Amino acid sequence: MAEPIYRRVLVKLSGESFAGPQDYGIDQATIDRIAGELIAARALGVEVAVVVGGGNIFRGVEVSARGVSRTTGDTMGMLATVMNCLALAEALRRRGQNARALAALMMPEVCELYTRAAAEQTLAEGGIALLAAGTGNPYFTTDTAAVLRAAEIGAGAVLKATNVDGVYTADPKLDPTAKRFEKLTHSEALAGGYKVMDATAFALARETSLPIIVFSIAEPGSIGAVLSGAGRGTVVAG
Repeated sequence: MAEPIYRRVLVKLSGESFAGPQDYGIDQATIDRIAGELIAARALGVEVAVVVGGGNIFRGVEVSARGVSRTTGDTMGMLATVMNCLALAEALRRRGQNARALAALMMPEVCELYTRAAAEQTLAEGGIALLAAGTGNPYFTTDTAAVLRAAEIGAGAVLKATNVDGVYTADPKLDPTAKRFEKLTHSEALAGGYKVMDATAFALARETSLPIIVFSIAEPGSIGAVLSGAGRGTVVAG
């Protein structure tokens, strides 16, 4: 495999990707496969941090539409991301990879509090830093948290793992005429209203000049392929 393009990245995993073929919950075989891909990225000499969503367990936006306050719903969603990070940490450790879960909320009996110094230390020691609970604030998505954390730790790019192989003009599962972009600028992504990330995440990436690479996690070896420049996806930069 070619030399990796980036030496430090933040991988954004959707909670839905943890459900695998299920509609809900955690599919252990899927998490084990993702853990293997992250370890393979480390073997390339790349420092890896991860932000995980919680949509496979809970969605704050959906429950708030049924009467729960948005603040409470979002906080419940943050707890779901912690559960996913704990599951991923265990999968990584079973394979001999050091992993450290760091949450944006204080829960000392469960995992450590996120600080940039703690994340930096984990990466410097060869571990994978799993950053849970989003930004720790309601109204901000885990996509925005991913860009924020990437900027804080000096990552070279955000690798946005989705269920499609890039950014399309429309949902390719619903519109067979949808076209995939090879590259977009941050401003083009914002103006186009593409749903692969929210506007706040794209705007922050533009402000911090942080590339976002959108690719499909369903393809085996996709993280390593993206890191080597051979993967199929859309680069959002510039």
